[in-house]
Amino acid sequence: MPEHPCPYFSHRVAQYRACRAESIPGSFYHDLMDANFRRSGTILYQPICRGCRLCVQIRVPVQRFAPSKSQRRCWRRNADLTLTFNAPQLTEEKFDLYRRYLRDWHQPDRDGGDREEPTIEDLQRFLYESPVETIEFTYRDAGHRLLAVGICDVCAESLSSVYFFFNPADSSRGLGTFGALSELGWARDRRIALYYLGYWVKGSTTMDYKLSYQPAQLLFPDGVWRESDSGVG
Repeated sequence: MPEHPCPYFSHRVAQYRACRAESIPGSFYHDLMDANFRRSGTILYQPICRGCRLCVQIRVPVQRFAPSKSQRRCWRRNADLTLTFNAPQLTEEKFDLYRRYLRDWHQPDRDGGDREEPTIEDLQRFLYESPVETIEFTYRDAGHRLLAVGICDVCAESLSSVYFFFNPADSSRGLGTFGALSELGWARDRRIALYYLGYWVKGSTTMDYKLSYQPAQLLFPDGVWRESDSGVG
């Protein structure tokens, strides 16, 4: 893929190696993640930016995970929510939640332009088309109001968080944290060993929250997983 503006640092450019896959075994995708690949829809991609290797996978050994005090408080704060998990199914309700999330939670593009309004077809391609087994977590309150949706890829060795979106009006609940804790619990109950949170990027403050799930392991540029307290670069 050609170079394009880096999504994490305004003064840099990014480049990906990518291919499309309609269907692959979960175990093969797990191996691809261990080679620093992720997916967007049916596109599998790996950062190959000139002079930069800051995008590294981060994962948590599920059985060793120990929630912090603030994470335990977040769990109690959301104890009233109902969590369901099923095969992903896109609906107008979920699309409306996604639009509100982009509009009210994410800032306009850093160059000052307005974010392009997504279509339901965009969301379908981005999250609901997948070459691997995928599960959808939905979170509702006592009034059955949809508050959040999480999409994860599943295989025998790992659960990989793909994306999580929520109602910004309920941001005080800490729904992103609650979603990650719920996904970790789901993996633990099924004896899935590893929980992948996507890329961690040193120097990008928007990624710092991923290090709060401890113990965390980082995939170093030499292809070796190391505990996060070792630091990268």
